[in-house]
Amino acid sequence: MLIQFLYALRSAKLKVSVTEFLSLLEALEAGVIGPSVDDFYFLARTALVKDEAQYDKFDRAFAAYFKGVETIADFSRDVPLEWLRKTLELELSPEDKAKIEKMGWDELMATLKQRFEEQKERHEGGSKWIGTGGTSPFGAYGVNPQGVRMGQDQGRNRSAVKVWDQRAYKDYDDQKELGTRNIKVALRRLRRFAREGAAEELDLDDTIHSTAANAGMLDIKLVPERHNKVKVLLLMDVGGTMDEHIHRVEELFSAAKTEFKHLEFYYFHNCVYDFMWKNNRRRYTEKTPTWDVLRKYNRDYRLIFVGDATMSPYEILQPGGSVEYNNEEPGVAWLQRLTQTYPKFAWINPEPPGVWQYRQSIAIVQQLMNQRMFPLTLAGLEGAMRLLGK
Repeated sequence: MLIQFLYALRSAKLKVSVTEFLSLLEALEAGVIGPSVDDFYFLARTALVKDEAQYDKFDRAFAAYFKGVETIADFSRDVPLEWLRKTLELELSPEDKAKIEKMGWDELMATLKQRFEEQKERHEGGSKWIGTGGTSPFGAYGVNPQGVRMGQDQGRNRSAVKVWDQRAYKDYDDQKELGTRNIKVALRRLRRFAREGAAEELDLDDTIHSTAANAGMLDIKLVPERHNKVKVLLLMDVGGTMDEHIHRVEELFSAAKTEFKHLEFYYFHNCVYDFMWKNNRRRYTEKTPTWDVLRKYNRDYRLIFVGDATMSPYEILQPGGSVEYNNEEPGVAWLQRLTQTYPKFAWINPEPPGVWQYRQSIAIVQQLMNQRMFPLTLAGLEGAMRLLGK
């Protein structure tokens, strides 16, 4: 069985050696883990993958090989699972949905606290309690124009203003093989060349001139290698609705890593708040305060946001509006600080421009970006690079 697993990893272009594979077998024979798919996943990844940048490839290969084997991860223990057991899914007409009233932010949060204090049993199909398949603003698999999602594997209507579950995001793969060089060509519009560092590159013209002046005795002249001196700070939205755009963002990320020698990147979810992170698997333990980012990188960095700007307006405008934690300051405060610190900035949006006018959050972000929002297309990238290069 595991021999085929080794071949599956190699087919995913993971360089797994026979020695590493034997180490995995030895660990299994020694009983290092119990009969758990989750435990085997972490053991196999530890034994077989030496570069964190390859974790995403490993995850895809692992999931494809063990398709149908359920994991045992539980990220919603604070809410009784029995309350969220799915037995029905509500289907409403547009007219019925329009009749459902939504609460304001303060009322929504206060009511949720009250429900936790009062509720003692499971509910389904209702409009009040935490449950499933109803019109209540709290729970899963129901319909409400504005609510708190709990225990649901993924969003469906994009109407949740809070997500109660702890979600695991994946880093974008910076080794993504591009099927086209067009993205790289578009990024090359943002270039400022300079020769920096040690003299390692042959200067042919100066060598010929010096050799001729030296009566034919070879006089080799070297110069520092020519590099693009532009500095880029790349902030990327990850998870949630951005899962639909992983492939194109990975292409952009991979091209940027190639084209910009001075590239710094961080992840955020939906909107930037008081911290960001470098590794999505350790985003709760290895946070980077946004204040540190603002202090660390000079004003000569070009700031590029990559995100669909699709979220509840509360996430931008309201303290505590983040879907994942209780942020003390609204996202708008941090976006303004970033754009004031880095005067050359742009926002790249993978959503098609045709839907921008129908999403309130996109309009808000566009205004905060001074209309410097560009689609993730070749024309959009070229426009953004021209703006950043001025």
